[in-house]
Amino acid sequence: RLAAHLAARGVTNESIVGILSERSPDMLIAVLAVLKAGGAYLPLDPAYPKERLSYMLKDSGASLLLTQPGCSAPSFSGETLEVDMTSLDREEVKRYVSASVSDGSLAYVIYTSGSTGQPKGVAVEHRQAVSFLTGMQHQFPLSEDDIVMVKTSFSFDASVWQLFWWALSGASAYLLPPGWEKDSALIVKAIHQEKVTTVHFIPAMLNSFLDQAEMLALGDGTNLKRVFAGGEPLAPRTAARFASVLPQVSLIHGYGPTEATVDAAFYVLDPERERDRLRIPIGKPVPGARLYVLDPHLAVQPSGVAGELYIAGAGVARGYLNRPALTEERFLEDPFYPGERMYKTGDVARWLPDGNIEFLGRLDDQVKIRGYRIEPGEIEAALRSIEGVREAAVTVRTDSGEPELCAYVEGLQRNEVRAQLESLLPGYMVPAYMIEMEQWPVTPSGKLDRNALPAPGGAADAETYTAPRNVTEMKLSQLWEDVLKNGPVGIHDNFFDRGGHSLKATALVSRIAKEFDVQVPLKDVFAHPTVEGLATVIREGTDSPYEAIKPAEKQETYPVSSAQKRIYVLQQLEDGGTGYNMPAVLELEGKL
Repeated sequence: RLAAHLAARGVTNESIVGILSERSPDMLIAVLAVLKAGGAYLPLDPAYPKERLSYMLKDSGASLLLTQPGCSAPSFSGETLEVDMTSLDREEVKRYVSASVSDGSLAYVIYTSGSTGQPKGVAVEHRQAVSFLTGMQHQFPLSEDDIVMVKTSFSFDASVWQLFWWALSGASAYLLPPGWEKDSALIVKAIHQEKVTTVHFIPAMLNSFLDQAEMLALGDGTNLKRVFAGGEPLAPRTAARFASVLPQVSLIHGYGPTEATVDAAFYVLDPERERDRLRIPIGKPVPGARLYVLDPHLAVQPSGVAGELYIAGAGVARGYLNRPALTEERFLEDPFYPGERMYKTGDVARWLPDGNIEFLGRLDDQVKIRGYRIEPGEIEAALRSIEGVREAAVTVRTDSGEPELCAYVEGLQRNEVRAQLESLLPGYMVPAYMIEMEQWPVTPSGKLDRNALPAPGGAADAETYTAPRNVTEMKLSQLWEDVLKNGPVGIHDNFFDRGGHSLKATALVSRIAKEFDVQVPLKDVFAHPTVEGLATVIREGTDSPYEAIKPAEKQETYPVSSAQKRIYVLQQLEDGGTGYNMPAVLELEGKL
């Protein structure tokens, strides 16, 4: 009915229709209806800043926007239609003529981070999406008993197989409620209760998932068959831990940019083979894809020799929407298959002797943080657009053991910069650290010396540091330092200003559960982001076995503990010995 309604409003081949919605059945119906009407869907996440949504709608040329009740896009000049299934005209279906869609018709447009300061839209046709999905079904066959968890935001390419793959084989899809994707405990609960068989994680979230899976003994009788890990390199240590926690579940390492229609390679992990590896391979090409490792002159590199990775075959996207020059630069003619194209990834890789490919890094500055592909140049452009910021730079630091964005700004206080940046960029693009600069290090040629930029200070400013006052705050401070990889932590420090994010908050929740035997909801970390606030939650929580120690009433004598009784007995046996007396007192003066 919705497809008939869209067709009546002029949606046809190459029509781009925006869909602004949280994860829900209505969202999925809207996506399928746009495709059925012959159009291409443009996924829009309501969590994105309004400026970014406005840009994507304007740049894509979308004239129609489907929205979930309660959602709206600012400054949209086209027609907005709130999706209400109960109000659709059944008579329109009778007049509806099924759209004639060819394999070369546009299927969807997904925007990725762009180095110019604005995101760029990747245009994918039906033939590319179908080739990938059928290849995935051939490689990892789903049956009618399978249930795929839909948990990735549909604004990212990993959502494509979650939205459509299950339908090829008559399997089922379980749509994880919005917000649950950030809480590993809720994900484990859903996997168990809904008997999910297939799920996807970015490697950074995988560790938090394993914390909960181990704690809740998910491996005992689980229906889970396969877990896909992609978006960033998978650490061998994480893979080994997965094998020990969930030995009966397959772990599959996926690789591929949006320009190659989700994944271009898969690697099924074998715990016995991974023990001696420094890196987990990205595997072999998916059916229909070809991978080349080439030198700067586009000559094939021998096995073991690093080169740039190119992707060719049926999954190579149409190109960048309204960016012909950039499309020509990144989508090249395939020198080995005349008439076909290949995509220049900018990734460095090499062939291994066993026929798998190993990912080695990036040629340019583009990075992946927690599974999201990010151009630091886009963040720098956004920072410079803030009134009062004279100069800005963004780098990736690994001081804490994992890659994190660090911003350097001049001219404005970091708290003001963070507040304004959060209105311009999605949360995953807001740097974990903000450092105020007065002088910038430069190279002899006068360019910014990024290698000489200072590391994040770690601790809060000495003037603002407030030490823990009780055992609960001391334990919490230690947990923070373990998770954030910097310290010391004062009781008034903000978890997210110190480099925390949703994944680290999940890790903190897991550690609190182990240390205090109290399950603190993830939302409480966001609501009470200080040690002092969380300590109050732990002490006052209804499910907490702990309570504040209260002074006893004054009285002549007090009951003694078992340890005190023991000391008294020993003192009597030793005939008045002074072994338990304090032999000395030291008084220290000065700042510690």
